[in-house]
Amino acid sequence: MPISAFAVKVPAAETIAADLRRRFDPTVALGVPAHITLLVPFMDPALITDEVLARARRVLQRTAPFSFVLGKVGRFPETAYLAPEPAAPFIEMTRALVKEFPDFPPYDGLHDDIIPHLSVAHGNALHAEEAAIELQARLLASGAVHANCIEVALIENSSGRWQDFHVFPLPHNAAA
Repeated sequence: MPISAFAVKVPAAETIAADLRRRFDPTVALGVPAHITLLVPFMDPALITDEVLARARRVLQRTAPFSFVLGKVGRFPETAYLAPEPAAPFIEMTRALVKEFPDFPPYDGLHDDIIPHLSVAHGNALHAEEAAIELQARLLASGAVHANCIEVALIENSSGRWQDFHVFPLPHNAAA
């Protein structure tokens, strides 16, 4: 069944992670860019109406654009990732989306905590460890990745590849 997801694209991370993502993250072959997921899975794209988009827009209008840094490598058992700092704005957007759309908990409710991350390797513990070691070396050599969150993309996979469904620019005068 097709799904959608709210994500913050991070093209600045491609300089340090693109080749590792191509090798160790199978979603890259499906069109998934470097990103920090806010909420997945979200509803079937066929069910996303103008009213759903308006509700999401109202939620996301509470967050002003912000800068963040990817300077630390993190691990889940089969995943290596870059951890954004600060993490709080990502967590706040996720919680706000879940409050608005309670039928769609992050990762189907499989995890108690919200840990914002930009996956670089996923699906194999040995590959994740290899990627984590390489990422750490690259961060030491080149320094952290600096990025800005200026919009949130609602992406979907109904064609078999992930693509933008809608993009929500974050307002400079966010309404809390």
